[in-house]
Amino acid sequence: MNAHSTTNIFKQAAGASIGWGIVMVLLGVLALFLPLATGIGVSIAVSWIIVFSGIAYVASAFAARGAGSFLWRLLIGAVYILGGLYLAFNPGLALESLTLAMAVMFFIEGVLETVMFFQFRTLPGSGWVLFNGIVTLFLAYLIWRPWPGSSIWAIGTILGINLIMSGFTRLMYSVAARRTLEAVS
Repeated sequence: MNAHSTTNIFKQAAGASIGWGIVMVLLGVLALFLPLATGIGVSIAVSWIIVFSGIAYVASAFAARGAGSFLWRLLIGAVYILGGLYLAFNPGLALESLTLAMAVMFFIEGVLETVMFFQFRTLPGSGWVLFNGIVTLFLAYLIWRPWPGSSIWAIGTILGINLIMSGFTRLMYSVAARRTLEAVS
């Protein structure tokens, strides 16, 4: 393989990455305009992941060596399957649960980031850790305070922002890579 064909392969990969970046930005914008639908979609997907995890538990029960282990895995699998199905067919409840879990997760992350800042405050750039901790605590508060009402917008909005940021980042570094490859060839 010569250098020219290798450069062409990398240009094609950069072009595909640019395309994916654009798709991610568009999906992010769609999620921002439809945060409730996005949140419901995410909660249904997570519910079915729980169901399939339960199926995997049940399947693993048949590999158990003893009756106790078999029964334990079977029971855990049944709980996952029943719980996942309940959430899948009650997506509003699943969305509320996920939203509360996200608020708790952000709160814990914010506290840990703030504590970490005090551990590393003498290092250059450590102020960004504190900033991230404070912003994350603020996000936790914004989600938790009006909960369950925040379920309508929180997951869809945060996913939308994440998709836009990730897509834009992918787009920018892919365009830069493509320009670099064109300058080299």
